[in-house]
Amino acid sequence: MDELQKILGYKFNNIDLLKEALTHSSYANEQHRKLKCNERLEFLGDAVLSIVVSDYIFANCPKLPEGELTKLRASLVCEKSLHKFANQMELGKFLLLSHGEKRNGGAKRASILSDAFEAIIAAIYLDGGIEPAKKHILRFVVPEIEHRKSISFKDYKTSLQEIIQKNPGEKLEYILVSSSGPDHDKHFKVEVHLNSNVIGRGGGKSKKEAEQQAAREALELMGY
Repeated sequence: MDELQKILGYKFNNIDLLKEALTHSSYANEQHRKLKCNERLEFLGDAVLSIVVSDYIFANCPKLPEGELTKLRASLVCEKSLHKFANQMELGKFLLLSHGEKRNGGAKRASILSDAFEAIIAAIYLDGGIEPAKKHILRFVVPEIEHRKSISFKDYKTSLQEIIQKNPGEKLEYILVSSSGPDHDKHFKVEVHLNSNVIGRGGGKSKKEAEQQAAREALELMGY
């Protein structure tokens, strides 16, 4: 528990809340004791997460209309994002799972990890109030928002394609050079070729992002 509290950057007054947040229903059932599993905490954590994220993007994304704010919030509090956040803090190794759930890879399962992430939010909230819970959430959410802002650029691929199309017979192609890293934190490298000649290289957390960065470099080298 000490290691996890260091990762969280928060020391619990009531350590039982953290233990409950880590307890999967399979473990509670297997122990045949009156152990609390994390399902109720997950319910509360989901609500705290939603209000913190809503408050942050409302204040820090003033140009986004209501519909776009809703989409952004949904993308930040979905299972995929929470799974990513849980992996960043290596949450799986701290979970209390039944023997069967462990054998079946429960410590890596997205649904279990995302639920536990929300349960920990609730545990921090109940133990210390909204401010430490908010601090914990924003550790993960703010970098994710900033990353998305950085790739919400002009569509470089389309711009490059429009320029190349002015010269009939020219062939533009994007080549995946490499991909590395675990599934939750992949990094892709791409080259953009013009008639088999490399005119740009780029990298990113998705092939689409890497292609855009390669196109951006090509445009810069061409003077655009």
